Amino acid sequence: MFLPKYPDNPTPPPAHTVAEPPPMRRPAPQISVSTGAVAAVLVGGVVLTALLAAVAVTAISVAVAAVVLRSMLREQHRR
Repeated sequence: MFLPKYPDNPTPPPAHTVAEPPPMRRPAPQISVSTGAVAAVLVGGVVLTALLAAVAVTAISVAVAAVVLRSMLREQHRR
């Protein structure tokens, strides 16, 4: 009832199978970076770092000046 049915004349598998060639890998695109570009990035980084340091020093000096002025005004109002 549930027996498999086999073909009367089975064909044998081929003796030599043709191997498919491996898939071709595309080479990665070459990215050429010139010396000028590297120098520009380095100079830009140095300039931005210097500007950030200047802003930080200015902020600290303004904060110190505000504290000094506040303490001077407080002493003047106490007299």
